[in-house]
Amino acid sequence: MDRVVALPLEPRKGTEVLATAEELATAFRAAGSLVVLIRVERPAVAEQPPGSGLVAGLRRDGDVEVVKRTIGGFQGTDLDQRLRERGVGTLVFGGIATNLGVESTARAAADLGYDLVFVEDAMAALTAPEHEASVRLDFPRLGTVVRASDVHLTRG
Repeated sequence: MDRVVALPLEPRKGTEVLATAEELATAFRAAGSLVVLIRVERPAVAEQPPGSGLVAGLRRDGDVEVVKRTIGGFQGTDLDQRLRERGVGTLVFGGIATNLGVESTARAAADLGYDLVFVEDAMAALTAPEHEASVRLDFPRLGTVVRASDVHLTRG
């Protein structure tokens, strides 16, 4: 979503988050792991604002795209079903905004019994304190917080 990536974000720019996410997605695909891309649509509007789609070229064949209409990616979507059909037990998170969509989706995932990994440098929020609160206070209670360079995948 170009408009989301273009927001004034902290502690890093949206373009930096996107670059890290693209590197991770490439590594996951090469390892045969599923890549899920979640985007938001505003409910009850005839036409979505420009820039509401995924960033051009981000989605690849085999990826799963989920359209959410709430803060989190599970509520009102078939995300849980799609993950379970593929035998996914661990979710690796990145995205914008750390303390909103990422955290809301992660809390639901934890309630559903998934193991969670949070890639800190693949996220940003509207302010650095919001990002830091999620990464330092909340995410460690839900899963493991890592940097992108700490994510090592094996094919299988």
